[in-house]
Amino acid sequence: MKICFLDEITQLLACVKSMALSELDHLYGQIVELRLELGKEGVSPKEIFIDANENSLVIKVQNSGYLRTLLDTNKLYGMIKPSETIWYIDDDQLVVNLKKQDPELKWPDIMESWESLIVGVAQLLRGTSIYLARESTEINHKIARELAVASQGCDAVAEAKTAILESLSSHARAVVSTLGGKHGAIERPNKWQHLFAGFTIWLSQSEAIAEESAKEETRRHLQDGLQGYSNAEVVVKLGGWDANYSKGVAQASLSALKHLILSDKNLPGKKSLYIRLGCRGDWPDIKPPGWDPSIESDASSPLS
Repeated sequence: MKICFLDEITQLLACVKSMALSELDHLYGQIVELRLELGKEGVSPKEIFIDANENSLVIKVQNSGYLRTLLDTNKLYGMIKPSETIWYIDDDQLVVNLKKQDPELKWPDIMESWESLIVGVAQLLRGTSIYLARESTEINHKIARELAVASQGCDAVAEAKTAILESLSSHARAVVSTLGGKHGAIERPNKWQHLFAGFTIWLSQSEAIAEESAKEETRRHLQDGLQGYSNAEVVVKLGGWDANYSKGVAQASLSALKHLILSDKNLPGKKSLYIRLGCRGDWPDIKPPGWDPSIESDASSPLS
């Protein structure tokens, strides 16, 4: 499970200017080549300052007695090998070659941003759907609208919602917001079989004031056996809610999904297998074809 905490202050300060795609030579090989305009010719290598870490990069140039920042980010799209960073000056451009830790990961941009996540996570999902769940229907719908399309949904409502989930569980590339609160299908233990067809993001408002305390809060909920926390792939904790920041929450959700899938690139394929076998509720230990969920048996070994 991936846990992400987002407070209102973080949302306000999280706006970073991404490099234009035209400034990136190539992003799909083992090397990410970045070209930056120095603004003048004749810049000496002694006037260049570069600090590269696994997920951050600072580039500055000496200009008329002060350091001018060309790039400063702690949100590179992927992890790099800082010790293998190579740079040189080409006329009035600074060329920086960054070695990816994961050569197979395609970088839509140099930095992780809303635009780059929309492109990058779509590639990683490979058609797997996203479900948004938890207390607030409003929040679920707002975030779903940001991601793609909102879905609207007492027992009768839950059954109707389950029918929608059952239909959507066989469709690729869907973003679905579930009904929040006690009336939603997610509150029924036997309705999760269709949610398992996609990646479920559990959106939860929190009283925590920092990431560590939010993680501790989530651990307590897991220990208490709260089903949503144990079944969802991603938990996003919200320190307050303002609809104006729905895109920030959606971005945090995509970022968490990206890191989850990169930790196990077989997950989308496993979700696809789960759907092909009929969404029988045997996630994550998928049983062989012919397994009957109505028959309690430990005889069948899960598929790898």
